[in-house]
Amino acid sequence: MIAHHEVLPDPDAVARAAAERLVAVAVARAKPGRIGICLSGGSTPKLLYRLLAGPEFREALPWERLHWFFGDERVGDGPEAGSNRRLAQDAFGDLVPPGHLHPIPTDGTPQADAEAYAAKLQAWYGADRLDPGRPLFDLVLLGLGEDGHTASLFPGKPEAREAAAWVVAVPEAGLAPFVPRVSLTLPALAATPLILFLVTGAGKRAPLARLAAGEDLPSGHAKAWGETVWLLDEAAAG
Repeated sequence: MIAHHEVLPDPDAVARAAAERLVAVAVARAKPGRIGICLSGGSTPKLLYRLLAGPEFREALPWERLHWFFGDERVGDGPEAGSNRRLAQDAFGDLVPPGHLHPIPTDGTPQADAEAYAAKLQAWYGADRLDPGRPLFDLVLLGLGEDGHTASLFPGKPEAREAAAWVVAVPEAGLAPFVPRVSLTLPALAATPLILFLVTGAGKRAPLARLAAGEDLPSGHAKAWGETVWLLDEAAAG
């Protein structure tokens, strides 16, 4: 497992670097077949999604082969439910063929939604156990919370220590908004040749310092089977 970081000027540059790597992954998979990308939520991914759908990158992507999944989602009956799905839908529009966006269900209990998404991922993968020689995703995008969480795996919560399930219910979020979530687990997020962490803003300096000091935070345990790259802007890097 290789990990390294790159410091870029601002959030736009972080989004552009991520877009270039995503296109490179898609181009490298030139042979026919499906390409699975696991998305995250937040302001920097929003910039990334707009770039991918814009004139510079749109024609470079094989949209007909790309399948989009989600690392976590807010669920329930509140206005926050489905926010990561809406972020991707609004950005990509009709570029995504029918059936190629795979959102986390939000209309059941957190546990039922987690079980339904786990079943979807296992159907995509063709097995209910991860094979180290066969990744679940071609690329995973992650962010870093100001408390050190990633996806919806929060410090001190049992979901961050789940070692068997692919998807878990998160009944109590560790950070606002305090709404129920569904999250992929560390083993599922790791099942990829490449994780990209997109980290921007001065508010991320503290968790980065805690990670550098060796503190036990969920984001520090999110490591790809292959390469883990942290794309930081100057405000976050300090």
